[in-house]
Amino acid sequence: MTKLTAIIPVFNEEQNLEDCLRGLTWADEILVVDSGSTDGTLSIAHRHTDRILQHEYVNSAAQKNWTIPQARHDWVLIVDADERVTPELQEEIRAVLREIPPCDGYSIRRKNYAWGKPIRYCGWQNDRVLRLFNRHKGRYQDKEVHADVVVQGTVGDLSSPLLHYTYRDLNHYFEKFQRYTRWGALDLEKRGKQARWYHLLLHPTFRFLRMYVFQRGFMDGLHGLVLCMLSAFSVFTKYAKLWDLNRKKSS
Repeated sequence: MTKLTAIIPVFNEEQNLEDCLRGLTWADEILVVDSGSTDGTLSIAHRHTDRILQHEYVNSAAQKNWTIPQARHDWVLIVDADERVTPELQEEIRAVLREIPPCDGYSIRRKNYAWGKPIRYCGWQNDRVLRLFNRHKGRYQDKEVHADVVVQGTVGDLSSPLLHYTYRDLNHYFEKFQRYTRWGALDLEKRGKQARWYHLLLHPTFRFLRMYVFQRGFMDGLHGLVLCMLSAFSVFTKYAKLWDLNRKKSS
């Protein structure tokens, strides 16, 4: 059977990590990479693995790209602390790895929860992430935020879900909001983009209409309305931060 390393990047994840690691006990190796946690994260990690690395955090892609070569096995599964591998997904992965995998990587369907409720629409129903791959064939894109794995080879699809508990409450949402909008603005600036009036006015409007109307976010009730409004506001804030970066650079 092809052996597997499960990689979990963490920073102050004591509320999430225990449940995440319990779902990975079947992996041949659990590799936790920490970026300076000050809560009980490391104590929890030590209960499940002796492979805990420390590395300074720049962004998610850089952290994972640094960690992947540290794995002892050729195949890796990337799992964030707020994600859970279901028993069905575990069995599907193990079935793929029983022999030499026919593909070089596999995308996984992700079932997302926000504020205690599964989000079934808003475009999240189509969420898939490439997390299982041969570490010699895959690498994350060089982006500040929302980087995907690029696999040099064939990619297959798994059908069983990975659960993602993305936002506990609004305070948790806005903690992520500040980081992700800043990183998004930095990505745009690196690509030479300039913030224009229509970015600030039209892009947020289109984001809301796409998620709430065309992707049927209204079917998720009040959770869907809040999520779509906040997503539109995050687009506005990203371009406002890009405008601020442009302004500072020109002055």
